[in-house]
Amino acid sequence: MAACMMDLTLENGRKMPALGFGTWRAPDDEVEKALNEALEAGYRHIDCAPVYQNEPTIGRVLRLWIDSGRVKRDELFIVTKLPPHGTRAATVEKFLKRSLTDLQLDYVDLYLVHVPFTVPEVDGPFLTDDNGELVLETTTDHVALWKSMEAVADAGLARSIGVSNFNQRQLLRVLDNCRIKPANLQIENHIYLQQNELVKFCKANGITVTAYSPLGSKGIEKLLNREVPDLLDNPTVKEIGQRHGKTPAQILLRHLLQRGIATIPKSTNANRVRQNIALFDFELSSDDMVKLNGLDQNIRICDFGFFPGITKHPEFPF
Repeated sequence: MAACMMDLTLENGRKMPALGFGTWRAPDDEVEKALNEALEAGYRHIDCAPVYQNEPTIGRVLRLWIDSGRVKRDELFIVTKLPPHGTRAATVEKFLKRSLTDLQLDYVDLYLVHVPFTVPEVDGPFLTDDNGELVLETTTDHVALWKSMEAVADAGLARSIGVSNFNQRQLLRVLDNCRIKPANLQIENHIYLQQNELVKFCKANGITVTAYSPLGSKGIEKLLNREVPDLLDNPTVKEIGQRHGKTPAQILLRHLLQRGIATIPKSTNANRVRQNIALFDFELSSDDMVKLNGLDQNIRICDFGFFPGITKHPEFPF
């Protein structure tokens, strides 16, 4: 087990391990091997989503670990998300139950609305028009949607509920009209996109923040069809890493943890899976933190450019 994992406390008192394992863009054969490695290394917070198309495989791995007694269900913190084609009040429960079936679980620890916009419900790939742009469902109603999220929490299908990729205005609308506050906001966050104002707003409202793409997701260049900055090659990050005897990835992850932000690095490389959790035997100095904080450039990597036409949706968040 990893030494001394750090937890964040959610508004409802439940604890979420601050370091989780991401599963986006991990095909079935890779995710099975990597998830086994991650559980061996001590990860207990696992971040999933139906749009990653690997929940049944993740479910089989979790089931093997639970059934063999290697891990208890209550030691795990499993997150999944309502997909873009389910972002409406009437389909919340159906999509959550589908994920629970795939994950072979009775409940998830955290259920997030994956995106603040909606596309028409389909079984296969999302619908596109003659120009290759996504067909949009523009009647997204966050207030009605959140009532359905509260209902699955009431039913015990999700221990906590939250949102992902929402901006401050969208979060405020939920906060102004909720009975159960969002426990968590999951957003892209790293040295080049620190989103301090949004993070501060969340902390002031008792909402924990989880950073996705903490290492910059260089791997999605092909998907986005543009160049993506290499965070691991940043000279400041490398210099701090050398001083601490740590990898650039470990510095980037530790920086987020010290900002009070949870994070979910994804790797399918066994060595890096282990390195990414070895973050609890060192601390960045206030001088290190000032230097890393100074690297913010408001560069968003995951801008949903792989959803052509999505910027036309009235709830496009960025």
